[in-house]
Amino acid sequence: MAEAAKDYLGPEAKARLEIDRQLAECGWVVQKYRQINLAAGKGVAVREFPMEEGHGDADYLLFLDRKAVGVIEAKKAGSTLTGVEWQSAKYTTGLPDAVPALTKPLPFSYESTGIETRFTNGFDPDPASRQVFTFHRPEMLGDWLRAWQEFGGPEHATLRQRLSSLRPLDSAGLWPAQEVAIRNLEVSLRHFRPRALIQMATGSGKTFTAANACYRLIKHADARRILFLVDRANLGRQTLKEFQAFTTPDDRRKFTELYNVQLLQSNSIDTVSRVVITTIQRLYSILQGQPEMSADLDEVSTFELEPAAPVEVAYNPRVPIETFDVVVVDECHRSIYGVWRQVLDYFDAFIVGLTATPGKQTFGFFNQNLVMEYKHDQAVADGVNVDFDVYRIDTEITGAGSTVDAGLVTKFRDRQTRDVRLEKIDTDVTYNPSELDRKVVARDQIRTIVRTFREKLPEIFPGRDHVPKTLIFAKDDSHADDIVQVVREEFGKGNDFAAKITYKSGSQGQRPEDLLASFRNSYNPRIAVTVDMIATGTDVKPLECVFFMRMVRSRNFFEQMKGRGVRVINPTDLQGVTPDAPAKDRFVIVDAVGVTEADLHDTVPLERHPTAPFEKLMQRLAIGERDADLVSSVAGRLARLDRRITKDDRVELEEAAGVTLTDLAHGLVDALDPDRHLAEAQEATGESEPPPEEVAAAAGRMIERAVRPIADNPELRTKLVDIRRSYEQLIDEASKDVVVRADYSVDAADRARRTVESFRQFIEDNKDEITALQVLYSRPYQQRLTFKEIKELTNAISRPPHRWTSEQLWAAYETLDRSKVRGSPGHVLTNVVSLVRYALQQDDELVPFPEIVDRRFDAWMAQQEAAGQAFSGEQRTWLEGIRDHIAASLTIAADDFEAVPFVQHGGLGKAHELFGEQLAPLLEELTEVLAA
Repeated sequence: MAEAAKDYLGPEAKARLEIDRQLAECGWVVQKYRQINLAAGKGVAVREFPMEEGHGDADYLLFLDRKAVGVIEAKKAGSTLTGVEWQSAKYTTGLPDAVPALTKPLPFSYESTGIETRFTNGFDPDPASRQVFTFHRPEMLGDWLRAWQEFGGPEHATLRQRLSSLRPLDSAGLWPAQEVAIRNLEVSLRHFRPRALIQMATGSGKTFTAANACYRLIKHADARRILFLVDRANLGRQTLKEFQAFTTPDDRRKFTELYNVQLLQSNSIDTVSRVVITTIQRLYSILQGQPEMSADLDEVSTFELEPAAPVEVAYNPRVPIETFDVVVVDECHRSIYGVWRQVLDYFDAFIVGLTATPGKQTFGFFNQNLVMEYKHDQAVADGVNVDFDVYRIDTEITGAGSTVDAGLVTKFRDRQTRDVRLEKIDTDVTYNPSELDRKVVARDQIRTIVRTFREKLPEIFPGRDHVPKTLIFAKDDSHADDIVQVVREEFGKGNDFAAKITYKSGSQGQRPEDLLASFRNSYNPRIAVTVDMIATGTDVKPLECVFFMRMVRSRNFFEQMKGRGVRVINPTDLQGVTPDAPAKDRFVIVDAVGVTEADLHDTVPLERHPTAPFEKLMQRLAIGERDADLVSSVAGRLARLDRRITKDDRVELEEAAGVTLTDLAHGLVDALDPDRHLAEAQEATGESEPPPEEVAAAAGRMIERAVRPIADNPELRTKLVDIRRSYEQLIDEASKDVVVRADYSVDAADRARRTVESFRQFIEDNKDEITALQVLYSRPYQQRLTFKEIKELTNAISRPPHRWTSEQLWAAYETLDRSKVRGSPGHVLTNVVSLVRYALQQDDELVPFPEIVDRRFDAWMAQQEAAGQAFSGEQRTWLEGIRDHIAASLTIAADDFEAVPFVQHGGLGKAHELFGEQLAPLLEELTEVLAA
């Protein structure tokens, strides 16, 4: 109907026209009551169907295979729909007796304005309406009805019903945090909360947790299909491996032996897949109806790829709203909950978020429903993460830039070909820090930073000969290449020692995944340089050093990059790639740009077209954006480029595009011309005044034709971006850089100082409440400490808000004054005695408690020998066992001899045989002397 004719319709009639259109798209045949033909299709929606007396006429009565199954209540745009659910409910109970139905009341009801639609499934427990993007296909209603018939009632008809009776969780093989996350998620699902957020620290097994949850949802709740969204294709491959390796807890088979898991590498979803893994940009491309999407866009993180405005999604019959029952969003940038939001809202599905670094927008999207919060400090306390130190390297050029003096013969390098030419510059060239490695490459700045790192390695990693596995973040691919060259030169090593792992590695002969696997599992490379391929989600457990040579401003992105180092690894596996690494008990952030001291932002403003990087405009076209502002911006930039490029560049672009750059720009401008839109619509319809929707359709077709040469040509997009950049980088080989700073960050010292001050205050605040502190506060001790009391103290300091461990407190004291701290605390509970004594300044040094006991034992043995007491070799062995028991437990009694290790050597009977009547007084004396 023409727009002018629509103007004569009332608001509700307009809504019904839109509802008719949506029903038809979703596979329903829409009919008037007097023209009813239930054989016209599987699903038929009959308008204005008269119900039983007193129930009025149903706006739409839905028939499935000739039987009534549901109703639609239509309202004008702007109506609030939750207030009219009673009308829908009235229709579901008012079906005339003569009309066939499988069950009454009718199980399905919708309320819709054509703009907003709500749906109630009567088979759900406590049926409640929920917002849906549009209507379900008739086949989906048929599936629910079949399940109802097969199970003889509604108990298992819908996913929500089946969620109510999930089998108890088998926690075998799960870390405590993973178990809690799954249990809390299932509680949220059983309460039918549409969205749930799981916050778990990097390295705490979010994907493994999600795989367990997915298995339970498929196996025990019969979820038909689960969508698993990842940040980029590299993480999709990693997620697929996680599912392939996942052994199901009940029948012990691999997940992929039982269920199909599809990693989308095309725009076709396999109908037999139970889990589908993809990126948000590919999913959007699929919903847009694009036959394929360039694979290189899948490799771009959503941290880098963000549309300028929220994307809009239209219904795609090939991907109905019921395609997925659950959507899992894994570690995606906050933009997925903003500009990409309509892609997520499209599906009638539960949405589960997985993240280590949620922002305000993330919490808002998930309705503040945080079902699990497991932060980095908790993960460190549980041994799931390792903590970190910050080591700062600062140089003059990094902080202030430099000047290349006039008269010097200077190198210039082509950014694209990397071809170098020499030129004698006739004026001074001054550059600032922001131009480093983009407009200017200061060789000595890179070299000074790398050399300082090499020279300071003995300080950063004492006692080590092998370079720890190190990941360097560079600004771009060219910067990464420069860093790799300098690293090899400064360390005097070959190609295997340092490698660049970026998306472009694949175009240079080596697959990025293979390089990454070598970095993860082999001795070489020792140092990897990347831009953002390993910035989020990628698992490299042996990594001990995260090196920033690029600045980031997003707090979330920084936390993701930093999180590459937190993963734990057992000493054997670590030594398999780094032979002299005793254990991974921390990692080090080497900060060469000041990122750890910068003012990072939780959110960043969306870029507008006038200032958007050209590369992002290209990517937006490639993923299907077609708004006029975007196309206009691209046209303007191509026109400016057309006036500036050289003859050689012009030929290269035209060969890639198949048309001239002038024609390409003009085509975009013409596609935006309203007069041309009208002319094309007139030709298409044969009408001098075509309807507005036909003009809009013509505009869409013209824009689509105009952008296709760019959107469908990755080679052309890459060339446009590369050529449009500044053609050359100045290579500064004259400026000499010097180190301004190379030491542990003040931030690390401040954190340590705050920790020890808080610990001292904790002791003061609890000295009258905790028995162990009462004893340790009194000198001389008024009573003897027991192991139970030490355990009570250890539990007290490990509780919120502090969540301290002896290892953390020990490390804090070591950071502040390494000269007064000896040894490592290990995992012996009695070390808390040493910590309290040192905090109270009762001891001048912080020494592990077992070492103190060893010294006291040696002194006691010397006294015994001086007094003429000689012990046999077997007696001495037993005395050393008693010593070790007291070091770990503070005391020893006769009963302890009936436990390991004493029982393995004869137990209490053997002890009596060796020491006779002196056993009891001997134990008393040793406890008094060693544990005092």
